[in-house]
Amino acid sequence: MSAKPSCDEFDPNNLRVEQALEQIQHSITPIAETERLPLMQAHNHVMAEDVHSPLNVPPYKNSAMDGYALRGADLGDGDTSLDLIGTAFAGNPFDGEVQAGQCVRIMTGAKLPAGTDTVIMQEHATADGERITFGNGHTSGQNVRHAGEDIAVEDVVLQKGQRLHAAEIGLLASLGVPEVTVARKLRVAFFSTGDELRPVGEALEEGQIYDSNRYTLYGMLRELDVEILDLGVIRDVPEAIEAAFEQAADQADAVITSGGVSVGEADYVKTTLDKLGKVSFWKIAMKPGKPLAFGRVKDAWFFGLPGNPVSVMATFYQFALPALRRLMGEEAEAPLTFKVPCREPLKKRAGRTDFQRGILTLDEQGNPGVTAAGMQASHILSGMSRANCFIILPLEADNIDAGTLVEVQPFRGLM
Repeated sequence: MSAKPSCDEFDPNNLRVEQALEQIQHSITPIAETERLPLMQAHNHVMAEDVHSPLNVPPYKNSAMDGYALRGADLGDGDTSLDLIGTAFAGNPFDGEVQAGQCVRIMTGAKLPAGTDTVIMQEHATADGERITFGNGHTSGQNVRHAGEDIAVEDVVLQKGQRLHAAEIGLLASLGVPEVTVARKLRVAFFSTGDELRPVGEALEEGQIYDSNRYTLYGMLRELDVEILDLGVIRDVPEAIEAAFEQAADQADAVITSGGVSVGEADYVKTTLDKLGKVSFWKIAMKPGKPLAFGRVKDAWFFGLPGNPVSVMATFYQFALPALRRLMGEEAEAPLTFKVPCREPLKKRAGRTDFQRGILTLDEQGNPGVTAAGMQASHILSGMSRANCFIILPLEADNIDAGTLVEVQPFRGLM
């Protein structure tokens, strides 16, 4: 029997997760500025234009293995014996043309000698001085890599919107491409609000806590590889909050705050945003992370994340991260999710989409399954550290029985 949503869980004014994501993605357009960078400096940047191959890969017909290059027409139904007339090495090709009845010793990657079209691996050959004998069962054209087989001249090898990781950098280098046009790095400013927050390293007084959210945000932004402007902890004073928003919006493409957007908190953030910008929505039907603001501050995009540490990470990963990727022009795929059995019961109330923290493991038979990473309260950051995935429970679902298939989203696939 389904549990009725509590007043805390259900609010018809809250946007569903899917609606909020769609609104954010439809609102944001990528930055237009680009820069030309040498290949090694372009790592982790986003391509601003397609790259067409300037050459064929492979650039010439070559051998797929160590063996002997010969004319396929010389192969018969039985054994074939040919005269060895030279050797072809990678980078040092055989100079000459192979005639009927002849063969050339060839190494992997070496250019096929003129007149040859077939390679027989060395294990299938018997040498008697300069006379090489091959058994039957071979076919003309075998073990040969053809010019352009991997990439042809003018093929699109990287597309606009692709992020340049190690493989992409290596691919461009293999084509002799010395530099590329990429989107300039995104500039992101962030700060925390709250008189109870103290920087790490200072002594805590009664009623105070350390500001962990800025460190969490810094780590997530570093993994995204953007330019970071850390404005620190801003006091709950209207003038200070307005000055921080002004500075952030003047220097950054996006502004991220943590705290100050929940109902019942000081209204300074909302008042400032009403003055300097526009907010599209304030609340999401999501747990953790119900209080989430999205909009504009001057010309910068704004993400007002909740104050609880786990809520900060959950809302950043689900909303801010895909938005920032779109802003930098990246054509990123949706995060990987798949279904596995839940190995224990999970508590849930219908009315919000839950992003519970889970531990995805394999059992002794190699079958995947997931368990909860301890208590699921939004202030318990240690559970986020122990977890390796989100367990995504639908808005309409209530308590989950052990053995139920649940959707998981591995953390490793998010960044």
